[in-house]
Amino acid sequence: MKIRKILPQDDQLIAEIIREVLTEFGANRPGFAWQDPELDRLSEVYTDRRCGYWVAELEGEIVGGVGIAPFECHWPSTCELQKMYLKPGCRGKGVGQALLAQALAFAEEAGFHHCYLETFGPMTQAQNLYRRHGFEALDGPWGNSGHSSCDCWMMKAL
Repeated sequence: MKIRKILPQDDQLIAEIIREVLTEFGANRPGFAWQDPELDRLSEVYTDRRCGYWVAELEGEIVGGVGIAPFECHWPSTCELQKMYLKPGCRGKGVGQALLAQALAFAEEAGFHHCYLETFGPMTQAQNLYRRHGFEALDGPWGNSGHSSCDCWMMKAL
């Protein structure tokens, strides 16, 4: 497995993976990342020094990705774990753990004190991964991320 920064030539494939996973869980509708305008150009979006997007490759094939960006909706020292999606066939093989570890290490190095995320109830495997890495459930969202259909909010102190 290889974890690396996203490249422009990865944009289309990672957008397809994200849309495929959202469809799998019935989240291919308004209020989810499905309609995010930047979805088709993630390599352009995560260029600020406090942002990053990484893709995971298995046997040379991109199988998922994850992003970190400032989340100014709550505290200035908070980042958001964004657009973490994996192809179904690679789940349970350590890919998610490796991507999450990369994102959290970057977040700490960038000086964030909290990492926030939003997800969707049916995505239980992802929620279990987050819990294993120290994320705790919240009673509600910390701000307006634009993903109004998410129903599970979590945070981790860094």
